[in-house]
Amino acid sequence: MQQSNRLHGRLAGMDSTFSDLDHYVAHPRIGGLALSPDGSRLVTTVQTLNTKKNGYVTAIWEVDPTGQRPARRLTRSAKGEAGPAFSANGDLYFTSARPDEQGEDEGSALWCLPATGGEAYVVNRRCGGVGEVLAAAAGDVVAVTAPLLPGAVDEEAQEKLHTARKDSSVKAILHDSYPVRYWDHDLGPARTNLFLLEAEDTTDHDDAAPPATVEPARQKLRLITEGIGVRFSGDAHLSPDGSQALIGVTIPEAKTELRAGVALVDTASGERRMLLDQPDWTYSPGPVSPDGTKAAVIGSPKPSPESAIAPNLYIVDLTSGDLTRMAEDLDLWLSPASSRPWLDSTRLLAVSDKNGRGAVFIVDTTTGVATEVLAEDATYSEVWPAPDGKTAFALQSSYAFPAELVRIDLNSGETVRLQNPAERPELPGTLEEVETEAEDGVVIRAWLATPKTASSAEPAPLLLWIHGGPVSSWNAWTWRWNPWLAVQQGYAVLLPDPALSTGYGQEFVQRGWNSWGDKPYTDLMSITDAAEAREDIDHTRTAAMGGSFGGYMANWVAGHTDRFSAIVTHASLWALDQFGPTTDMSPFWRRQLDQAMMDKHSPHDFVSEIVTPMLVIHGDKDYRVPIGEGLRLWFELLADSGLPGDENGETKHRFLYFPDENHWILSPQHAKIWYQVVFAFLAEHVLGHSQQLPQELGLTAPKETEIGTKDDAA
Repeated sequence: MQQSNRLHGRLAGMDSTFSDLDHYVAHPRIGGLALSPDGSRLVTTVQTLNTKKNGYVTAIWEVDPTGQRPARRLTRSAKGEAGPAFSANGDLYFTSARPDEQGEDEGSALWCLPATGGEAYVVNRRCGGVGEVLAAAAGDVVAVTAPLLPGAVDEEAQEKLHTARKDSSVKAILHDSYPVRYWDHDLGPARTNLFLLEAEDTTDHDDAAPPATVEPARQKLRLITEGIGVRFSGDAHLSPDGSQALIGVTIPEAKTELRAGVALVDTASGERRMLLDQPDWTYSPGPVSPDGTKAAVIGSPKPSPESAIAPNLYIVDLTSGDLTRMAEDLDLWLSPASSRPWLDSTRLLAVSDKNGRGAVFIVDTTTGVATEVLAEDATYSEVWPAPDGKTAFALQSSYAFPAELVRIDLNSGETVRLQNPAERPELPGTLEEVETEAEDGVVIRAWLATPKTASSAEPAPLLLWIHGGPVSSWNAWTWRWNPWLAVQQGYAVLLPDPALSTGYGQEFVQRGWNSWGDKPYTDLMSITDAAEAREDIDHTRTAAMGGSFGGYMANWVAGHTDRFSAIVTHASLWALDQFGPTTDMSPFWRRQLDQAMMDKHSPHDFVSEIVTPMLVIHGDKDYRVPIGEGLRLWFELLADSGLPGDENGETKHRFLYFPDENHWILSPQHAKIWYQVVFAFLAEHVLGHSQQLPQELGLTAPKETEIGTKDDAA
């Protein structure tokens, strides 16, 4: 089929989010949800391009819970706002780095938009900034997480130490524990702590000043995790009255091992006691019930090479510490549906991946029985019940639409889309399911997105996309790897859930555990066979792509079959013995990647078998899969693969390197480059023709008809 060379400009006669990368990266992106305790106000956050178009800025929007009124924007600063949380009296707290009336803009500050109206004002601004906001649902208590330097005993000392490091341009960190970094940033020397807001001593205001012009006095922070240091995980939940906080605690063990427990903190005195701590188990805290007697937590035995990870939902008694497992008969990984999921003191909402989708459940904590709410076919997050207990508000998404706010009738499951701040983009193709039976009789399913033009007369080339995780599922919209951009280019995109995927039961995860090159690989090949057997798919033009664990699988595929015309591997694991000790959380991976696994299932051992052109993509700020994996893969491809460079050093392989991106390519200008290079590589090796690379790479001189010019986009 004919392919357009214009990846950046609109296709003729089309005005689609997916036919123009500028439109795509500029599409507003909804995320997060907060409901006021009385249920009258609902807010979300929306990301849009900044003025320089090199990043995103987040604003807070209010959405009408009744669905009658259009959404309205509440905040508009150039710095953006994040983390909205309603207090018990309806005040809306959030964080922002925007300057205040005094011109201060040092880090992210805590702001408040009063329920009674008026302008937002600064509640607290400190050196090092503030993080997450936690507000009690029924008490006058607000807490924040914020970094604290180890030598700081109070906020005055924090300011002095922070300023000294900044003024002297010192960034060195002296570590005495593990880990030392996370995702894309260094850990330390400041560590996250939990603070409560308390009123500052104030002086009398001028009585002649109109009350509306008097900004409320700033509040100070009182540390309630004193002495815990690096052991506070940063995860905390306030009881409804604010008298207690349930916090996550990391307990160091020998040889860099860690376990996770849960502690209960008295917010008035700061006293704390360990509530859950058991060798070879991990626990994470969850929301406290309305009566303050219990909480939902997640507990899991530590994984091992023989036993897969198995997180389950428990209810913990806050007095005794006794645990009761919920939904034992479901064989799904349930978790609290939001930070306030309780319908009442005996029932809460939970969510889970399920069969390539998501599900919402009402969990009866007295019986442990979970009953599914038969909501619309989608995946749900941030599910907040209304005070009446009959309805809930949530974010829903699927591969048919990105995240949006909906109202769910908890009895019937009827789902109503509210008036959102962003419209659904029009899809350039169709979405359906594909199933096949694996060699061991297990059913493997996938989503298949196809162009509207695909038919037996004009079959579409196929892209196999392999998800990361590895314990995850292709069940919700993603802006980072979006299949509809490829569909717009004429490809069919296969999104399978092989062994290790979530939502199909524990055994489905176990069958791929510690043997990534076995069942996950054969499952992928089986579902690809099923897709290629369709009349609307061209089995002679195929490619495989994956990121993170999906990148591992792409590398494994490259070394074990020549059936694909091209392979794209992003942020991928290459040499398992190298990855294990250098990733940001080595103890976690060491528990599942034993020596036998590394000896048998490391892709680098099969480099000589690779005869397929590969596009390697990696970001230097990737600490989850460090850049060494990409660098080693690139060198060994050129030096040792079955498709080496010729006598002049020229090769069909390519390496797309991002010096300042992390595990994900997040900045809009780089996301555009990512898609342009990927589609150009696929066009060359799958479609058999060339597509012009973006001029921003500096490889070609711009022309009048260059992709992305004003004339082209008109």
